[in-house]
Parts: sequence; C-alpha cells; structure tokens
Amino acid sequence: MIRLSVNVNKIATLRNARGHDVPNLSKVVQDCEHFGAQGITVHPRPDERHIKYQDVFDLKSIVKTELNVEGYPNKSFMDLVLAVKPAQVTLVPDPPGVLTSNAGWDTIFHQSLLSEAVGEFKKNGIRTSIFIETELRLFEPAKKAGADRIELYTESYADSYRKGKSDAIKCFTEAAVEAQKVGLGINAGHDLSLENLEYFVENIPGLLEVSIGHALISDALYFGLDNTIKMYLRLLNRV
Repeated sequence: MIRLSVNVNKIATLRNARGHDVPNLSKVVQDCEHFGAQGITVHPRPDERHIKYQDVFDLKSIVKTELNVEGYPNKSFMDLVLAVKPAQVTLVPDPPGVLTSNAGWDTIFHQSLLSEAVGEFKKNGIRTSIFIETELRLFEPAKKAGADRIELYTESYADSYRKGKSDAIKCFTEAAVEAQKVGLGINAGHDLSLENLEYFVENIPGLLEVSIGHALISDALYFGLDNTIKMYLRLLNRV
C-alpha cells in the first residue's frame, strides 16, 4: 500500500489569516486521520507564516499515524525535530523567504551538511528522507549521506503532464529505479493532484509514500475533506 501523508500547511495559512484558531489545526489533523490519511506532513518555516513551531509540538501528541516534518536543517529546525522526534524528517533545501519548495538538494555539493544532519536524526531513531530531483548522479551521494529515503520533487512532472504524460514521467521512472538500486526508499511530493496522481504511481516502482497538500486542500473545498482523502487513496492503491 502506498501511504498518503496529508500536508496541512494550507490549513495553518487559513487559520493565521484571521489570527484566531479557526480552522483548528489539531481537529483537522485528527479528521484527516479518521478519514483515512496514513500520515501528516508539516513544513515549519522560520517566519512561521503557516505552521508554527508550537504546532509541531502540539501535533506530536495528536498524530496517531506518522508525523513527517519537512524543513531546512538550520539550528532551530534541528532543535525542533530532535525535541519532537517525529516518525520522519524530510530535508528540503529552501532558504528563508522562499514561497514554497522549488528545488531538490545537490547531494554532492551539500554532502557534508546532509551527512551531519542525517546522522543526528538517525541517532535519535528518526527516519530521514532527502528532497531530490531526478538526476541519477544524486542518488548514490544521498545514500552515502545516510538517508533512508528520498522524496522525488514532482513539480516538473505536474507541469508537463498535460503536454505529454509519457515524456513527463520518464525521468521519474528512471530515478525510482536508481533509488532502489542504491537502497533508498521512495517518497514523492509537490503538485501531485487528482488529475496526475494515478499515472504517476502506475509508473514509479517501489513508491512508498506521497505527501500532498495544496491540491488536496483545494479539492476539499468542492468535494469535502472526507471524500477528497478517499478519492486520493483510491487513486494511490489501484495499482
């Protein structure tokens, strides 16, 4: 079974817009799990414009499936993750100020930084994933850094899907094969949607988990959160 981890950053963005507690993040997270989500993803950023650091502490005692915390491994993020000890941490190379994650790691250039961060997390029993693009040369260094998994950055697939899905998926299939070859588990995320998800999972061998936030929360405005989560789960597990 391919696991669905729901990214709830957009729920926090909506809450923060009014400065109160509506919608209540903890309640939404509990509902997501009740409706079938097999994980919850959060990406706290230094300016706390959506997920706040306190949210991560609060969710640790609430999430019953798996909590996945994404972020750049600066000191404040490292301290947060080591205090909370989520099931998984996903290292993302986004510096302060970016709107959303827009690149994967150069695992060769950042080998030392990644190895140090991964080593600290693994000493504390935290599964570690590295956000990465599809260049085959990057996978062996990710494994050398000690990562358990990689998360394929899928924006280019989503952007190209309507122009020609077979061309859009090709490099991702090759990347998945290479990841398995060097002993890395495979996650994926960024702009996966009801439109493009099924074809993606059909063509990615060894896929373990997808993290979906923006599209899923947007779909929930029309279909309802319960129904939307079930729609994504059906697409994930038709293979």
